[in-house]
Amino acid sequence: MSDDAQVEGLNDASLFTLKVHRGDGMALLAMNWKVGQPPPDFVGFAIEYKEPQGHKFFALKNRLGFLGTDGTVNPASLSTIQSPIQKFRWVHFPRNAELEGDFTYRVSPVFMNDADELSVGESQQAAIALRRDTYPGVLNITYTRGFVSSQAFVDKYVTDTDGVQTLLPSTAADGLGFVPSHPKAKEALAWMGFEARRAILGLLDDAVADPLAQVRAIAYDLNEPDIVSRLEQLGSRLKVIVDDSEDHGSADSAETQATARLVASAGIANVKRQHMTKLQHNKTIVVDGPRGQTVVCGSTNFSWRGFFVQSNNALVLHGPEAVAAFSAAFDAYFASNSSSAFGKTPSAEWTELNPSGVAVKVAFSPHSSKNAKLAGIGADIARAQSSIFYSLAFLYQTTGPVRDAIETATKNDDLFVYGISDRKVGGLDVQRPDGNRSPVYPDALTGDLPEPFKSEPTGGSGVRMHHKFVVLDFDTPEARVYLGSYNFSSPADVGNGENLLCIQDRRVAVSYMVEALRIFDHYEFRVVQKQATSKRKTLHLLRPPRKAGEQPWWQSSYTDPRKIRDRELFA
Repeated sequence: MSDDAQVEGLNDASLFTLKVHRGDGMALLAMNWKVGQPPPDFVGFAIEYKEPQGHKFFALKNRLGFLGTDGTVNPASLSTIQSPIQKFRWVHFPRNAELEGDFTYRVSPVFMNDADELSVGESQQAAIALRRDTYPGVLNITYTRGFVSSQAFVDKYVTDTDGVQTLLPSTAADGLGFVPSHPKAKEALAWMGFEARRAILGLLDDAVADPLAQVRAIAYDLNEPDIVSRLEQLGSRLKVIVDDSEDHGSADSAETQATARLVASAGIANVKRQHMTKLQHNKTIVVDGPRGQTVVCGSTNFSWRGFFVQSNNALVLHGPEAVAAFSAAFDAYFASNSSSAFGKTPSAEWTELNPSGVAVKVAFSPHSSKNAKLAGIGADIARAQSSIFYSLAFLYQTTGPVRDAIETATKNDDLFVYGISDRKVGGLDVQRPDGNRSPVYPDALTGDLPEPFKSEPTGGSGVRMHHKFVVLDFDTPEARVYLGSYNFSSPADVGNGENLLCIQDRRVAVSYMVEALRIFDHYEFRVVQKQATSKRKTLHLLRPPRKAGEQPWWQSSYTDPRKIRDRELFA
């Protein structure tokens, strides 16, 4: 079994290179021509995969195809063997990614002659383990899918009568009492919640089943009924803090409703409302029992939007070190609402966890001025040598060292910088023709994509990109990731209740890089295609140049400086 974060194809006879990057439940495949540029008749890559212990290769499908003589696309030809991928990288989500063992990828170059006949060249093959536990029994990175605005969601779950409105409540306050009416609600919500929902609910199920397990939970948004019902089942084994800032503190909020239910089940002495200086923004669960010691933290709120609409991550940590650190922080929060008092506790300092050798440290906000963390993170971003990938909700309203460091890095031709924010970012929304891409922001999307794409729902008001992470130098031994509930802002640093982790590990960094890249690609494609809708009404694959002035599909990947760097970095 290959436990590497990255593996390469080894066929010297092939005309291109292949590198497969391990994500969590997904894989990034990156290809590059070995010598010079591809020939003009090269029309893309056929991608196939074989499951662990499987005996058959399955071809990935392409939504786009070559136009026929009648101007339409034959839907039967959308296997990538007949409709190759016209990109130099691709993110794949295997349907059974949790299987133990290697997934084997076979990638072949596809060529088209003057008679429009396709032929396949020498392939590359690579095998990699994609099981959903990043480090089994130690650390697991999990994600929500975050793709309500996607063709996959539309294909699977949107009809003339059923869609988002039958899957999600119209308001947060209605969340605890909402019952989906969609006929495929169970399947759809499991698909939308992806790994993060399964990991969080599974942890609570394990805690309910262990009569000796003690649970400590902190919730910012709390309107998802499956979470609240499990917390109720814990009875007095639960101690919980629920945010009461702004709307959360109103009498009819879901958080107030949930608090009343938890007071009834756990006892009033075990339930606290809190907002520190402004927010109690943690989303953490600590389970401490003889059957397991586990922590969940990260950006995923225990809410309908957190699970089913937004792009989020939930980090699962196992072991007594993690439980001790998060339990100490919980006790410090529970003991006082004072930001200044919390900032003086050991929890506000970096605490090394190092589960089984993976370098992990955690610190909790609010910090004091003496142990604030924001400037140090900005300085570390400024030290990046190779690349920066970020997915930062609320970057548009964030000022300070991290924002400044990202702005400076975006202008640096020696660094590769890709990022996404939830809306347009003043000061970072300028893209130089020869430089890094400014952040892609989902809120920029309006209108429909050209055919054959269908209209996509937005998932209601509010942010859709809710991650808070920065990946530095993923392709070096110094690869590291900052993540948590922490919004990389001054309020997150010295005012709110937050968790912030730094993990220095190549496999973890590659996983978050793949997540950042797949979200960036998802929304950049929509931005570019919607801008081009007025020029062409149908998206399709390009044949080789046949007329003077025509260019092959791959030309921009060898002339556009950003695309050149992209192609070379991943492959």
